[in-house]
Amino acid sequence: MTGAVTLEHVTKIHGGTVALDDVSATVPAGRFTAVLGPAGSGKSTLLHCASGLDLPTSGDVTVAGVHVTALGESERDQWRRAHVGLVFPSHNLLPSLTIEQNLTLPLRLALVRPDRSWLRELAGRAGLADRLHDRPAELPEDGQRLAAVVRAFAARPAVVFADEPAGPSGRVLDLLRELVEDLGQTVVMTTRDRAAAARAHDVLLMERGRVVDPLSAPGAGIPAHERHRWG
Repeated sequence: MTGAVTLEHVTKIHGGTVALDDVSATVPAGRFTAVLGPAGSGKSTLLHCASGLDLPTSGDVTVAGVHVTALGESERDQWRRAHVGLVFPSHNLLPSLTIEQNLTLPLRLALVRPDRSWLRELAGRAGLADRLHDRPAELPEDGQRLAAVVRAFAARPAVVFADEPAGPSGRVLDLLRELVEDLGQTVVMTTRDRAAAARAHDVLLMERGRVVDPLSAPGAGIPAHERHRWG
């Protein structure tokens, strides 16, 4: 199985704190992978380093055959706009723009013509086909989460990285898995929620900056000695 993301001996130190400690892991292409761990386990730092938002203190990151850690800052920014989709907990939808304008904004900033048929397909799958002319505030919270997911897939990226994207309804997780299984996309999601992680194909369990156990989902569960950390 082809690796979409490979981390080799990645360490990240923030102000003397080791956020990632010699992490090596491979995320397979065309799969939905959850990075599961409690707060402070390093999962968001792993996502930032894997997506090129940040550079590790040491180690190597390769995404879709590109040696990301070898790129300069401007090269990395250009590469990320073209090949990486990002979903953040805050959605980052601009309130003054319509949903459609929000979906196409990253493409327009990158001087790329939006593929309208692709956007219509994504919006339809997300249940947003009739809401494209609405402003973000006119959508419920779940609708805004779904719009953020659609925007991340708009450029047909090699990998979509989603940081704690799931809402209470589960519709975001349904959409992510559907886009992986139907369209062959690759998704890496961080989560503290065992139930959310069980919706993924594969799970990486993190603890104190390390990948302590690569698990297989669904129903992977948590090793008995780790269960107390999730209550």
